[in-house]
Amino acid sequence: MRSHAAAFSLQTSGKGTYEITRRVGKVVAESGVKTGLVTVFVRHTSASLVIMENADPSARTDLHAYFDHLVPEDTPYFIHTYEGPDDMPSHIRTILSGPSEVVPIVNGKMSLGTWQGLFLFEHREHPHQRQVVVMVQGDH
Repeated sequence: MRSHAAAFSLQTSGKGTYEITRRVGKVVAESGVKTGLVTVFVRHTSASLVIMENADPSARTDLHAYFDHLVPEDTPYFIHTYEGPDDMPSHIRTILSGPSEVVPIVNGKMSLGTWQGLFLFEHREHPHQRQVVVMVQGDH
């Protein structure tokens, strides 16, 4: 069994989804693992990771709108607003969507479906520098 770890930074420009499929795929290729798993983890409490449709951007637009509706920023009973009105909603959105994803590796590549992509989901209004950790494990 082989293990390979890497990390990269991603600059966001505010709320939205940012595709990281190719960057993670590059780490998988560099690892030399042919069969195994890749775990991707974002090291923040106000951003998450999702596997989402990558062909039609309107699917992601709808996802953003749904999360804004599900956890609105004008919720009057939130008290954790030290960093602004998006502070507590961003933490809840992260809990709902999760900080990590695991993808099988087959023949040295991530085994994503035809229309699947891996995205960092930024929940804050303002730009942030996000740290993503990638752990590849398997056989070569």
